[in-house]
Amino acid sequence: MKKILIAAAVGMLVAGAVAAQESPWLVRARAVNLNMANEVTTSTLSSLGVAVNDKTIGEVDVSYFFNKNVAAELILTLPQKQVVGPNGSIGSFKHLPPTLTLQYHFTDLKGYKPYVGAGINYTKITGDSISPYNLDSQSFGMAFQAGVDVPLTKQVSLNFDVKKVYIRSDVYVSSTGASAGTLKLDPVLVGVGVGYRF
Repeated sequence: MKKILIAAAVGMLVAGAVAAQESPWLVRARAVNLNMANEVTTSTLSSLGVAVNDKTIGEVDVSYFFNKNVAAELILTLPQKQVVGPNGSIGSFKHLPPTLTLQYHFTDLKGYKPYVGAGINYTKITGDSISPYNLDSQSFGMAFQAGVDVPLTKQVSLNFDVKKVYIRSDVYVSSTGASAGTLKLDPVLVGVGVGYRF
């Protein structure tokens, strides 16, 4: 009986160690530069200088690995305020842009682990005050991603990441609801951060 208990205890310890090594969860924190494409579809919006500012934001993402190569990543940030026009002269709005990507990680290279991904972005737009215009309240678009993790320890890694996210909004005249064109933000996000594998 004593041998059985010892064997069971050893088995539990080994199983726990294996589970810890194979944890599917990875959390990263990044500083990200948001660089807007700022394309407009009408001469009216272009002549007014309808363009959204670039900025650096904080980002947190959570990844779940289905196996050593395939993972899903949820990319999160706080609601961000953006200003519109030269020096914010036209107005501002807030947006919350969570993004979900499916990634493939290349794990057979020594010293670094590159990955590529694609997915979908949902952006909630609130508090727009760009009189005499209004924006759509939400945007759906594709997102594409490439990056690399550089392991520092078994659990900690340095991360470099680039994303192209398609965020677009129709622009309406506030007083009549007539369409004034489309604002294509379509930002490129370049980020650097650290990751922790549980």
